[in-house]
Amino acid sequence: MSQERLRRIRDRVRPFPDFPEPGVLFRDISPLLKDPVAFRTLIDLLEDHVRASCPKIDLIVGLDSRGFLIGPPLAQRLGIGFVPVRKKGKLPGATESISYSLEYGKAELEIQSDAVEPGQKVVIVDDLLATGGTMCAACELLKRLKAEILECLVIIELKSLKGLEKLNSIPFYSLLQYD
Repeated sequence: MSQERLRRIRDRVRPFPDFPEPGVLFRDISPLLKDPVAFRTLIDLLEDHVRASCPKIDLIVGLDSRGFLIGPPLAQRLGIGFVPVRKKGKLPGATESISYSLEYGKAELEIQSDAVEPGQKVVIVDDLLATGGTMCAACELLKRLKAEILECLVIIELKSLKGLEKLNSIPFYSLLQYD
């Protein structure tokens, strides 16, 4: 992966101190989404990575809400489907749900019960891994549906929050890492 392409993405991530609460440094990908060249570069890098590390993949699973921004274009590039994992109460029909702890509170995630067939190979995408609560909850939902999780994939990993430890042995990849 070229350092120049990675720098183009890193340069479009904007830090916001004390958001959403004091002491939290929020990494904002809005400038990355607004820049068509940087966003295309992001999807290029993610596509290259997934093609190399997960050649047999059935679905991209995106996490509410920023995983919805990178998941569908990545799935389109790979010629596969996209499945959303949403906050509770947003999906119609039968769902599986799970409660989990966030850095600042509690939350619930849901997936439609028929979204993934048993044995389907999935990659879970989100913008960021912090404490790992959301990603871990999504993995648990997909395991309940008997999906095979090939990898968890994010743009940004906040290493000091040790979210990777929660994922146990599930393969994980981040484009950018911050302490």
